[in-house]
Amino acid sequence: MQLGVNVPNFGPGTDPGVLREWAQLVEGLGFDLLMVSDHVAITEDVAERYPAPFYEPFTTLSWLAGQTSRVRLGTTVLILPYRHPLLTARMATNLHQLSEGRLVLGVGVGWARQEFAALGVPYAERGRRTDQALAALRTAWQEEGVFVPLWIGGNSAAGLRRTLAFGDAWHPLRVTLPWLRSALAGQDLPGLAPRIALRLTDAPVHDPERLAGVGTVEQVIEDLRALRELGAEAVVLDPYHGDPAETRRPQDAWRALTTVATYWRHA
Repeated sequence: MQLGVNVPNFGPGTDPGVLREWAQLVEGLGFDLLMVSDHVAITEDVAERYPAPFYEPFTTLSWLAGQTSRVRLGTTVLILPYRHPLLTARMATNLHQLSEGRLVLGVGVGWARQEFAALGVPYAERGRRTDQALAALRTAWQEEGVFVPLWIGGNSAAGLRRTLAFGDAWHPLRVTLPWLRSALAGQDLPGLAPRIALRLTDAPVHDPERLAGVGTVEQVIEDLRALRELGAEAVVLDPYHGDPAETRRPQDAWRALTTVATYWRHA
């Protein structure tokens, strides 16, 4: 099972130098994936959690491809209705080729109503447009002879349906293990690649609603083992907890990632 990191490509503490340090840390610790988020118009609803500067994911990953040599690069998640699907297909193809096959495209439908309005995209049509975009991506890549791994986000029946129709893996975000086991029951998915929280605590967390990845390092390692037993081919750790001030002190996240990487290596 591969391990990845969701790197904050936004916020007041983020700049090219910090992004470079993130990339060096992720690759240096032996993680397999480096993934970033997507927003286009930083409207009020977006800015509460993901404020400017927000580095566009294709541009950021293209630059980071030159800063790294081994780690896979991906989006968690690219909001498909925001871009014409043929533009997305071309940009993803080019990045995949320029990075020598390292791109993983995680995609989703989006949630920020104000951002949809700012982009002139009807919020109520985001599901239908996502389905159309996924079909267009598959067709374009088939015609070009390109294979880009496609992870489908969404903790919903629609996300599962899209995974079965178009995806290479289901990419649910910030889940509890009981919920995930229930969601997977009876499903024959092509793959599983969840993104989970990463918050280390000194004392064990016994809350029945504990998110996977929250607790002592021993609990987190057990969560990773459980996900592997559930068939996860990859797990992305998300050390960002929604406070933009966190981006001014990335060292906290770096220490947590170093701890998990060290323990997982000997698990």
